[in-house]
Amino acid sequence: MDGEERRLGLKRKNPNQDSGFQSRNHQAFDRHMLPEGWVGCPAYGEEISCIIPSKVPLGESFKDHIRGETYTPKQVIHQQRLLGRELGLVIDLTNTTRYYPVSDWTKEGIRHVKIQCRGRDSVPDNVSVDKFLYEVSQFFSNRTDPTECILVHCTHGHNRTGFMIVHFLVRNESISVTEAINKFAKARHPGIYKQDYIDELYMFYHERKPESVVCPQTPEWKRCSDLDDKAGAAMYQDNENHVRNEAMTIDDVLGEPIPFDQQKTMQEACYHALKLGVGGRGNLQFPGSHPVSLNRDNQQLLRQRYYYATWKADGTRYMMLITWDGCYLIDRKFCFRRVQMRFPCKFSNKVIPEKTHHFTLLDGEMIIDTDPNTHKQERRYLIYDVMAINQLSLTELPFHERWKMLEKEVIEPRNMERDTLSKSPEPYYRYDLEPFSVRRKGFWLLSTVTKLLRKFIPGLSHASDGLIFQGWDDPYVPRTHEGLLKWKFPELNSVDFLFELGVDGRELLFLNERGKKKLMGGYRVVFKDELDPALCSGKIIECSWDAEGNVWVCMRTRPDKSTPNEFNTYKKVMRSIKDNITEEVLLKEIDQIVRLPMYADRIRNDIKAHEHNSSSRRR
Repeated sequence: MDGEERRLGLKRKNPNQDSGFQSRNHQAFDRHMLPEGWVGCPAYGEEISCIIPSKVPLGESFKDHIRGETYTPKQVIHQQRLLGRELGLVIDLTNTTRYYPVSDWTKEGIRHVKIQCRGRDSVPDNVSVDKFLYEVSQFFSNRTDPTECILVHCTHGHNRTGFMIVHFLVRNESISVTEAINKFAKARHPGIYKQDYIDELYMFYHERKPESVVCPQTPEWKRCSDLDDKAGAAMYQDNENHVRNEAMTIDDVLGEPIPFDQQKTMQEACYHALKLGVGGRGNLQFPGSHPVSLNRDNQQLLRQRYYYATWKADGTRYMMLITWDGCYLIDRKFCFRRVQMRFPCKFSNKVIPEKTHHFTLLDGEMIIDTDPNTHKQERRYLIYDVMAINQLSLTELPFHERWKMLEKEVIEPRNMERDTLSKSPEPYYRYDLEPFSVRRKGFWLLSTVTKLLRKFIPGLSHASDGLIFQGWDDPYVPRTHEGLLKWKFPELNSVDFLFELGVDGRELLFLNERGKKKLMGGYRVVFKDELDPALCSGKIIECSWDAEGNVWVCMRTRPDKSTPNEFNTYKKVMRSIKDNITEEVLLKEIDQIVRLPMYADRIRNDIKAHEHNSSSRRR
């Protein structure tokens, strides 16, 4: 253990230590105690893509405690200059701040970033990895001097340092984990020498670990207890198994958060792809397209424009941004969380693709399918739109073209590679380890809505609360899309309120109007399924209207939303409830619509095109 951990251990055994009391059985903690194995550990390795792996430099205050060569920040700067390299950034991964004053770097104009990572019994967490990669990315994007490099150190510059650098190499150079591990080991012998670190890298990137990859022996200069290492690895494995056995819910938080500055940059990039202005300094809002409730008035749009239908899945709305270094789920709060997924670009002749998507923006919903017999759960992302492919905005294309491109450019290459790898005895990537599967959501001719409602939806393995009517020729419209229509089963029409308990115990419902809370006076709300109103206070709750009781009924909380519905949205939902377009009324209206010449001709042509495509695929 390093000195800081020793101090904490001593403090637990001797709580009076900080007050000046010293036990006869324990020496006072020495802040200048050298890390175990530090003296014999080589100072630094070879430069890897302008990154220098290093053991921790020790400040001037350690000089009198070192028997042998010193290695101070000042010496590090001088040594690297002799090699023709200037340090522009130092990333410190140690779990303490005692080794040197940060001013040793900053007074020389070198930026210092602290990412505190525990050693010994755990690998760096994903949040720390993302912060490391973001800092490295920002450094390379902003540097003007090509000789500037990054010094990365933990205590000895092998395990935590190697772990981070391997992550960087895999994502930045698009190489395999094996190649990255070998590249680091060549630059910083013997490389990563902890088995759990190596295993985690393969697991994280869903790659198969080749039998030829063997964890190096612990270097002689590092006298480390094998028992400690095994205990740490066992603890790590137990935690993994525990997480994977938990039941899935639609409210599960997926992925890892990313640094705020990185999120801000990605938010602005999404706005650019959707041709939205960033505007003032306020927080950017979720830009995804929102449907409006079907009512007697906008129902006429079904007669005026050509529509397809799909089921309305009762899942969680996410946009997804695919980049070269990972995929990012974007929730309704416009927060980004990274998930490890693979999306290869289109390729021919079944040759393994060399490129993956970079800046492809999708829209969809996350659902959980449950097998009715085995009750086995599978999380699935249903993609229903694509707004950009490899930095090319598609928002102005008609929906039917975007939907076809989604299949050809995103889904088919992924399925083709997955099928190829499933037949390989040594696949370089394992799709089965991804956090969820991916599908393109189906859309149905309006003439088949009866079948969709009465046969398809009842057979789904996840909940559905109605239908979505999508204009087949529509562009992608960010935010509220008046031509994108949703019909809910009448008993499931709902409004999302902010619920609060007043100081006098009154139950208050709020909507949003022009960015401010609007109290909806005169309404009552009842809670079902043993929901506790006190625990719902301050949260967004989804409510259906009980006309007989003249009350709102809370169905569930909405942790995926941070604001209630807009007052205008509420008025449209209430209009839909008042109009009471039942399933029978809807199907009768659609039966008349599909007989119109515009629909009859296009439906006939679409059926022929579908039959032709199916025949071509069979050949």
